Amino acid sequence: MDRIQDEFLLSVQNLSIGIRRAASQLSSVEDISFEIYPGEILGIVGESGSGKSLTALSIAGLLGENKEVTGGAILFGSKEINLLQLPEKEFQDVRGKEISIIFQEPFSSLNPLMKAGRQIAETLELHGEKNRAGNEKKVIELLKKLKLPEPGKLLDTYPHRLSGGMCQRVMIALAVICRPRLLIADEPTTALDQSTQTEIISLLKEINRDFGTSILFISHDLSLVRNFCSRVLVMYSGRILEEGDTEEVFNNPAHEYTKSLLGSIPDRAKRGRPLTVIPGRIPSLEEGRPPGCPFHPRCRAAGPECKSEFPPAREISSNHRTHCVREPE
Repeated sequence: MDRIQDEFLLSVQNLSIGIRRAASQLSSVEDISFEIYPGEILGIVGESGSGKSLTALSIAGLLGENKEVTGGAILFGSKEINLLQLPEKEFQDVRGKEISIIFQEPFSSLNPLMKAGRQIAETLELHGEKNRAGNEKKVIELLKKLKLPEPGKLLDTYPHRLSGGMCQRVMIALAVICRPRLLIADEPTTALDQSTQTEIISLLKEINRDFGTSILFISHDLSLVRNFCSRVLVMYSGRILEEGDTEEVFNNPAHEYTKSLLGSIPDRAKRGRPLTVIPGRIPSLEEGRPPGCPFHPRCRAAGPECKSEFPPAREISSNHRTHCVREPE
């Protein structure tokens, strides 16, 4: 890519993630690298099981007990702090204040026994803001800015009395109350209807514009990513297969997996023509990642050269590269 190294907000370098099953450790994400720059919106797309969410959780330090980073570094900020080397207590100072995450299921992410406003204000308190009345005022101001109706009433409402869309808005408010530099949105609109999806995306755009917050947006919805993200990574079986400026990747896909994903999107221009169907499925962790390009067992264009080693990155342009040995058609 054509950006200089010292511009990044976050740099993921040769990251690998393993999952422990019984006495063995299974490879979920293998040797991925990418950057997020100040103020940009970066998308990650791929089928379920591609490693998108595990990548996000590793950045936020929330992998869980049976998952661990087995290699690489995650550098954050101008001081290039390696998040993987931070003790948990120091990471707590970063999580919520500098890096926040919005999860896919707001109902399971919010505390059902705590009022919505109290949960948002608690984030401020955890990061040193001890003035309870002042924090409540900040919460109401943020809820107004995010265009949530009746913010004073919402402050005293329990999550179970809110709709899915309202709960997701509360999660967004909770995530941005400390004005983080990086917001991770992991499938934040999947469980919502089309109208609410549009409203949530509009909110995220405003946060990016008004606060200058960088956003890592994870989704399986390619149309959504195309309209929202400036750059995109295409992941498959724990590997990045293609990356670049969103419009360039979508208009000129270089990897057969990207082409297949785009071919499977319903479109008016394709009316009367069959959609692309990708045969097979992503291999399970127990089956293991196949050697070479992990997509080759499902790829219509695979040759012997695709089955030996994972291809090095190949430049398509200064803002677009792929891990595929085949030249674009």
